[in-house]
Amino acid sequence: MRGSDEKRTPRSRARRAATAVAAAAFLVPLVSATPSVPAGQQRASAAQPAAGALQRAFADAAAQYGVPRNVLLAVAYLESRWDGHGGAPSVSGGYGPMHLTDARTALAERPHHGEGDEDPRGDDSRARKRVRAQPPAASAVPARLRTLERAARLTGLPAERLRRDPAANIRGGAALLAAEQRRLGPLSADPARWYGSVARYSGADDARTAAGFADDVYDVLRQGRSRTTDSGQRVTLPASPGLTADRAQLGRLGLRAAAAPAGSRLECPRTVSCVSVPAPYEEFGDGDYGNHDKADRPRDQRVDAIVIHDTEGSWETTLKLIKDPTYVSWHYTIRSADGLIAQHVPTKDVAWHAGNWYVNAHSVGIEHEGFLAAPDAWYTEAMYRASARLVRYLARKYDLPLDRQHIIGHDNVPGTTPATIKGMHTDPGPYWDWAHYFRLLGRPFVRTAGPRGGLVTIRPDYDEHRPVYTDCGKPGQPCAPHGSTAVRLHTGPSESAPLVRDIGLRPDGSPSTTGVNDTGARATTGQRYAVAERRGEWTAIWYLGQKAWFHNPADEPTAVDAKGLVITPKAGRADIPVYGRAYPEQAAYPAGVPVQAVTPLPYKLLAGQRYAIGNRVRGEYFYAPTYDVSQHAVVRGEDVYYEIQVGHRVGYVRAADVEVRSSAR
Repeated sequence: MRGSDEKRTPRSRARRAATAVAAAAFLVPLVSATPSVPAGQQRASAAQPAAGALQRAFADAAAQYGVPRNVLLAVAYLESRWDGHGGAPSVSGGYGPMHLTDARTALAERPHHGEGDEDPRGDDSRARKRVRAQPPAASAVPARLRTLERAARLTGLPAERLRRDPAANIRGGAALLAAEQRRLGPLSADPARWYGSVARYSGADDARTAAGFADDVYDVLRQGRSRTTDSGQRVTLPASPGLTADRAQLGRLGLRAAAAPAGSRLECPRTVSCVSVPAPYEEFGDGDYGNHDKADRPRDQRVDAIVIHDTEGSWETTLKLIKDPTYVSWHYTIRSADGLIAQHVPTKDVAWHAGNWYVNAHSVGIEHEGFLAAPDAWYTEAMYRASARLVRYLARKYDLPLDRQHIIGHDNVPGTTPATIKGMHTDPGPYWDWAHYFRLLGRPFVRTAGPRGGLVTIRPDYDEHRPVYTDCGKPGQPCAPHGSTAVRLHTGPSESAPLVRDIGLRPDGSPSTTGVNDTGARATTGQRYAVAERRGEWTAIWYLGQKAWFHNPADEPTAVDAKGLVITPKAGRADIPVYGRAYPEQAAYPAGVPVQAVTPLPYKLLAGQRYAIGNRVRGEYFYAPTYDVSQHAVVRGEDVYYEIQVGHRVGYVRAADVEVRSSAR
């Protein structure tokens, strides 16, 4: 949508629907079928390798191929965070801890999702069919997506074993690194001498992307890492703080220099690899145009948020869609395999990405190659790091605090009216690791108050916290056990109590579900809520006008205490409304600009309830109905709103309806 929250003309909707159906032929999620798990299972399968086996596999492979062990560990951390993903391929067709790529096999293994999958970008009312594509001929797959084939030749191991056996996969990665090192000179025990082979391992064909990958590997080497993998094993890489790298090797790799197209003005930090893939701003008849709006932010409108999305499609598909003027748009896309960033829309302009025109007008949208219902399609470390650098850069540019009130997911964007709530998107979903992301941003979620602080910040242990989700593959079937960033919310302090209700999603009053796309009873890492009550190991928060309970034991907390400002309904008010957009009052609209309704959502905040504050904003509406920018206008009113954490999504309340207080009790 643009300019107003009304639907486009029937002809325009039909054109976009046709575009989406055509695009579906390109949309090829490289994920394998999701295995079922017994209901209630919260940990990885008991049939796990013996403790320490993965650490030994790294040591054995390093010794066999003459690769420094810490280099091998650091490369694997960047590729997979040492996870094996149960043998499932990444979005770019990579397998195992070393991300050995076999895109053709990964595509052939892709399950058929059928009709009705969520359109990742466009009109949420459209259902479409994803077409099972035939695997391409091996010769048509780029070499960077066929490293598993080369590893099989170097090791003599069968391809199937390299895909499924983590120890074999690690041997394959070590063999590839050693082969690249021999091209540069003799093998060395000095990690500093492996910079060139690490850069080559990225698979990038340009020097800047390859160097970015290698720099991240050496950053991990200096800092060290330790974590529990998806198979339940603890892997440790000791820190080497004084390590430097022989970056001169990069010039011997023969990689091309990545140059921005003439006239492009990339908005990226120097520490990432960034390319320009412009989204078209074109008129295409019947008064229609696409796929974004020209603006002059922050001069005409303040940027208040950065919205994190996932693509629900491959890198190649995503870049095809962004070039279509009849489709929608976003500002950046980040590639899973190596963190390459493509900028599409200047951040001063308004992209059509959030499904809420008010949020679009005040935000920057960043897409990440991946699938929310397929965590083993891999939100990679390389992607997390590139994204964090980009977000830090944008936060400095637009003076945004690095917190979850300003860095939000698409799944936190509110519906604009009661009718749009059901259609709001749910990415990046419960498997996006917000805690890790904010550590990379330099703003980890920590305790900031005692128990009387009055707020809690949600923060489960991602690796250990594995609530059961359903519907990743087939309706009703459990998803594979996996670390999660979200906690479940109940109507009482018990696992047996029903999940809380979201009357916006279910006007009939039925309870929320465990569906991976059901956000009705979910609180996510980094979000702050006002404490309503505590009982033993359980904490209740104010959520969508009700008490919502989650398990929060002292020995394994899923939230930490915090303090800040909260709103509560003004004295004498039994309840107050919540809105999905902060539009001006009717008197603010000049002649010729249609008044936009500020329709309450179906949630009411009752007297005595409290909700954490994010932004304080003045009512504003960006009128952009035509290709002719001379007819655009920004309408500013006198009404002031507070953005609050009302449920899983944010909402807006009028300042005139509330009192602002300290959360401390």
